[in-house]
Amino acid sequence: MRAATSLALALYLGFTAAGALAQDASVTEALHLRLDQLKAAGRIDVGQSTILSRQALPRIYESNGYRPIWTAQGLAALTGLVRDAAQDGLDPEDYHLTDLTKLAPAVSASDANQRAQLDLVATDAYTLLLYHLYFGKVDPVSIHPSWNFDKRAGGKEDVVPLAKEALSTQSRLADAVAKARPSQYMYEAMRAALAQYRAIEAKGGWSTIPDGPALKVGSQGERVAALRQRLSASGELSGQPLDSPTYDEPLAAAVRAFQERHKLSADGALGAGTLKELNVPVAARIDQIRVNLERGRWVLHEITSADLVVIDIAGFEVSLLRDRKVQWQGKAQVGKPYRQTPVFKSAIDNVVFNPTWTVPPGILGKDILPGVRRDPNYLAKKKLQVIDRSGQPVDASSVDWSRYNGNNFPYMLRQGPGPDNALGLVKINFPNSYLVYLHDTPSKGLFDQNERAFSSGCIRVERPLELAALLLNDPQNWNPNSIDAVIKTGTTRTVRLPKPVPVLLMYWTVDPTSAGRVVFKRDPYGRDAKMLQALDAPLKSSPVR
Repeated sequence: MRAATSLALALYLGFTAAGALAQDASVTEALHLRLDQLKAAGRIDVGQSTILSRQALPRIYESNGYRPIWTAQGLAALTGLVRDAAQDGLDPEDYHLTDLTKLAPAVSASDANQRAQLDLVATDAYTLLLYHLYFGKVDPVSIHPSWNFDKRAGGKEDVVPLAKEALSTQSRLADAVAKARPSQYMYEAMRAALAQYRAIEAKGGWSTIPDGPALKVGSQGERVAALRQRLSASGELSGQPLDSPTYDEPLAAAVRAFQERHKLSADGALGAGTLKELNVPVAARIDQIRVNLERGRWVLHEITSADLVVIDIAGFEVSLLRDRKVQWQGKAQVGKPYRQTPVFKSAIDNVVFNPTWTVPPGILGKDILPGVRRDPNYLAKKKLQVIDRSGQPVDASSVDWSRYNGNNFPYMLRQGPGPDNALGLVKINFPNSYLVYLHDTPSKGLFDQNERAFSSGCIRVERPLELAALLLNDPQNWNPNSIDAVIKTGTTRTVRLPKPVPVLLMYWTVDPTSAGRVVFKRDPYGRDAKMLQALDAPLKSSPVR
């Protein structure tokens, strides 16, 4: 009897194992067929989802013998990670959340086609999620035609090895996602801010403060109480009565804190500019954070150099980072909205003391030539000299200025070194095709403005001699005294850096603070709306290789 039972059990197990093998073989065949269709057609649809990773998926499955990858436990973990994509400002539906949830029971189904469909949806979702966290969803060139950043240092643009490693055991799915996400304080601070502002939204957000006259300490009225409610909602005001109609000093302190976090003049009064920022809806702030998280995915992996200069165009600031910490920071004046400073990367390689200024073609055609036609003394007032192509001076009165524009002008206009030079006392160069550089300026009063889009595209820097000394990184030969001695000679001198220093020209409208909050800035070039539209657009293709 025992022998018969053992034989029956062995036969059952054998048939069961054989059935499982046969079923897996059927799923493998179905996967191979669907992947062949993907390679041929460029896309296949499963449920509501379009399988997009037409090159990555065949590579992953070929290396796995076209066997099914996903287990019930792995699918549960993946679904959680896809839902959590919202914490990075991404849309979980980009990663097939609806179909993952709907098809999940197919992991134990006997229908090979259903299992194959689920497997492809899950692998496509995971691969896309890794890619978007590592590189961003939006193609930066679609927003910034000047974009020249490598995908990553060394040109590593492939997330497939990372995906394959995690999929091999499925116990490392979350680890790979964390590895793909930028491991940088700025990104983590923006993620935390996104959670904070979504919590505010869930509680009802904040109400609009009605228009009216400016308010300050001593003011009374219902608008003061509305201001208290508004600042309580965003956290600047706490421990104070929210229904009081009196504008007192604690309320003024809360207004100053709000103003500082929104790049406004911190006078503690409710004027038109402050009112406008207070009345931005919480949903718009959430979108602003999401847009800047995407910018972070584009570049924050780049911040690995020992030395790095970061130019924040929207924030009007220049920072020198050493070992990923800010060593020096100064205000900047950037391009006017119709002469925007481009976004790109390069490396600072030399510093010029007592620079001359040769008028670039854009400024020549738009500013200088019209000025000369209006005023015969224009060049003398600007201390500009006409130079021919061999470097010889030309009598300005001999030039028929009516014949020329910025494209056909046969001469150069040059301004000699000196304190009135448009570039001031120092110019900091990095190779680029846009004729953009950092420089001093005689227009120092403009640094007192909150929004500083005043230049023709180059970056004017506050305290540029300090930055030059730090970049030269040679205190014995290049210190304040030695630099001052060179300046006093009035002679142009170019000094090469001992080692080029990377420079990133970026556009951020959200920044973290050392206190763990974020600063919201204006959008001087109006770029956030286009970014948000691209970030929220449904996926139609995948860049995953």
